[in-house]
Amino acid sequence: MATDVPIPIQSRESGAMNLNHIRQRLEAREQSLSPYATRVIDTAGRSTPEEPHPYRTEFQRDRDRIIHTNTFRRLKHKSQVFLAPRGDHYTTRLTHTIEVQQVARTIARALNLNEDLVEATALGHDLGHTPFGHIGEKVLDRLLDGGFHHSRQSVRVVESLEKAGRGLNLTREVIEGIRRHSKPQGDFLSREAVDGMSLEAQTVRVSDALAYLTHDINDAIRAGAITIDDLPTAAIKRLGARHSQRVDAVITGIIEGTLQSMADADTGGQPPVITMPDDLATVTNDLRDFMFERVYLPLTDSEQGLAAQKIVEALFSHYVANPDEVTPEIRSSSDSPQRAAADMVCGMTDDFALRRAEEITPGISGNAFGGRI
Repeated sequence: MATDVPIPIQSRESGAMNLNHIRQRLEAREQSLSPYATRVIDTAGRSTPEEPHPYRTEFQRDRDRIIHTNTFRRLKHKSQVFLAPRGDHYTTRLTHTIEVQQVARTIARALNLNEDLVEATALGHDLGHTPFGHIGEKVLDRLLDGGFHHSRQSVRVVESLEKAGRGLNLTREVIEGIRRHSKPQGDFLSREAVDGMSLEAQTVRVSDALAYLTHDINDAIRAGAITIDDLPTAAIKRLGARHSQRVDAVITGIIEGTLQSMADADTGGQPPVITMPDDLATVTNDLRDFMFERVYLPLTDSEQGLAAQKIVEALFSHYVANPDEVTPEIRSSSDSPQRAAADMVCGMTDDFALRRAEEITPGISGNAFGGRI
């Protein structure tokens, strides 16, 4: 019969030593990554140096800091495309973020890149989004001196606004991936567009586009904005008619294209980039243009889109004129009433912005949001 074996009691010092072995083991494991991957041991560090954590790498710590912020939690009530939707199955800014993380980690694992860096960057990439999605962003860009862009605001959140103005003190690699994740309309797969970016940052950048492109088609069909038959014929033929087929096709294409880019670099070619075969890139760009033309741009001029613009403009103007109503944490992190107003409005969820605007200007939303007040 087995007998109980007493477990020796460890001192605090020996316990800490054993925990540090965990982090060291995790760091050593990264030596087996692709030669083109970013290794945490080579990080450029944090703005304010910190002692290493005993059992988490630096990129793991960044991931955890992002997840436990109030800004991250509020993403569940921010629009992705369709504004303040009543249905339970529309994509929100939070579910989009989770899908980006999943796509990016799948690609990173297949390419033997740093999954922890990809995960942290993906989770933080949209923290700076306004209420009402890109419609709200365009209003603030027009009103704020110097303009407004959600990728810059995401960096501002992690550097200056979260934790009562202290920021999250993230690694430079995660911050740069967040800063450069955005993509203009049109071809977003050129080598020039990703010059100087790590493959992990490029992975998040392309995963963001692939995730929103595939799930936005579902939402547009659900909302009655398009039907599956409206999609370009070449897109259906190359990507499939179902959501799962589209996701699989684009991820497979990215992996295949990037493996070829890595192989070319191995034989003396240019440094590798996250890419896809030319035929898939053409179809993907054409499908993205279709979504801009048929879904994204028309939504701006819809009844809800026009109401959302009025709401964001009214809120911004109100907080510029009444800076004492901006929360103290935001005021202390902002260098002007305009900047504070933009930070205040940007942090709002759709429903909160709607309610607050109605308190300031009753009736401002009209009937656009179907009794959400």
